[in-house]
Amino acid sequence: MTTKSFIYILLGGGLVLASCKREKFLDRNPISNISPENFFTDETDLQLYCNQYYGKLPVQNFVDADDTSDDKANQSINQFLAGTYTVPSAAAGTTWDFSFNRTLNFFLANYQKAAVTDSVKNIYVGETDFFLALDYWNKVKLYGDVPFINTYITDTSTSVLYAGRTPHKQVMDSVLNYLNFAVAHLPLPANAAKGRLNMYQALALKARICLWEGTYREYFGVGDQTSYLQAAAAAAEQIMASGLYSLYSTGNPGSDYYNLFIQHDLSTNPEAIMPMLFSTNVLMNGVDRTLGESGDGYSKDFVRNFLCTDGLPTALSPLYKGDDSLDEEIINRDPRLKQQIATRGFDFLAGDTISLPRIGTTVTSTGYQCIKGRSSLITDWNANASTLEFFIFRYAETLLIDAEARAELGTCTQAVIDGTINLLRARVGMPHMIIASLVRDPNSHFPNVPVLIDEIRRERRVELGAEGFRFDDLHRWKAGTLINNPETILGIKLLPQVRAEYPASQVSSIVVDANNYVRVYPSITARVWADKMYLYPIPTGEITLNPNLVQNPGW
Repeated sequence: MTTKSFIYILLGGGLVLASCKREKFLDRNPISNISPENFFTDETDLQLYCNQYYGKLPVQNFVDADDTSDDKANQSINQFLAGTYTVPSAAAGTTWDFSFNRTLNFFLANYQKAAVTDSVKNIYVGETDFFLALDYWNKVKLYGDVPFINTYITDTSTSVLYAGRTPHKQVMDSVLNYLNFAVAHLPLPANAAKGRLNMYQALALKARICLWEGTYREYFGVGDQTSYLQAAAAAAEQIMASGLYSLYSTGNPGSDYYNLFIQHDLSTNPEAIMPMLFSTNVLMNGVDRTLGESGDGYSKDFVRNFLCTDGLPTALSPLYKGDDSLDEEIINRDPRLKQQIATRGFDFLAGDTISLPRIGTTVTSTGYQCIKGRSSLITDWNANASTLEFFIFRYAETLLIDAEARAELGTCTQAVIDGTINLLRARVGMPHMIIASLVRDPNSHFPNVPVLIDEIRRERRVELGAEGFRFDDLHRWKAGTLINNPETILGIKLLPQVRAEYPASQVSSIVVDANNYVRVYPSITARVWADKMYLYPIPTGEITLNPNLVQNPGW
């Protein structure tokens, strides 16, 4: 199963239980032909209509996640970061496509016809607003100013259909309104139908979006960031105060982080604010196999980011052993490093243990092979037969959001750090972060922000590696130039004596730089960031059809 087709599956569990009514839904005409008077009659109709939204949930399944960032260097060079991205001609298949927006607005134009109480109606309006917020945020991240359409477009609605672009800030203020309605009207988990959205999941999305928008406004200098940062922290803290969620831990710091992402049942995992559920012979996936064949790899820059076990960066710690070999590089490092990359002794598949870093094969590009979410069980490897489950919203992210938002607001105390960052560190046995003892990393990527914010960003990068957040983070921090760092496209150090341990046919074509680091893309020594890359281009066909649209700068 491909990544795209996997994501476009309804949640397992509770939504599958509604399949007995699926025939009623599938037998209906397309939206443009549905008669609202005959369809929106009762709660079942509202629920069945809203079911189609759930395929848009942001599932973290690790396949090629963060390839558009400084964390990864896939064997296939990312065209966007390489400067060879082709402007699409049509909206179909891009985030500019407004067909989902039309689906959502159709519901809002017709739900009132259902013969149910307002409180019941508002649950499904809350679900619709949740997805409107998500859809518009995704559009704003990629395109900046976008048309804001809050009405159902008919064939005669040309004044709306050919509208110009609404300013970024105005769209995001509407997104916040959508989120607030969803939070206010979605039920608590105990009262929500199984598999459907609840209030805390809406809060998780609100925290994520408000942190992005607040820091974007701060670092792009557009103003009015404080209310968003406050909203991010408040949403995160409301989740934290619920007492319903905590970090997964069995007391094994050397394996708990790795094991968190290879579980077959997240329904009772305390870290899962919202999981993607699967079931044998009912709903399965092929993600584990894809991860083992993806040609992906973490970058040297990502690996260098991990602290040593004394809590100090490699540039300051006497415990750092250097990187002449991967065996040395992982000594005395944050245990999350060894739990994210394949090292000597890792069981790749059913007893096929790694004796040397994989390099010169289709399995990995850099030698830093990604194993997050990668099970060694043959049952998970079998094509489209895995029931490994994935996070949609994970409590660890909530903690990171609270810490960062508070740090940006200037209200991050040691107590805040103890209740967020230090919980994450405790799971893997790392020393606590002590604000008063923080020392600037000489190799810091963010020398112009307070050291506390710098270190919170490091913690976020480490904890959320390969979960698809990194480019969004670089964007909101206005830190795209980090892509220029040559180490973002380098891999392990392959000294001649290390190269000699491999079959010559396997490594003969591997190119290294002057310091013997693997060059993933031999034709270039670094990628070149251009500020136009903070936004994607609008499909050219859309501009041709709508003269009120103007292409993004530089495209």
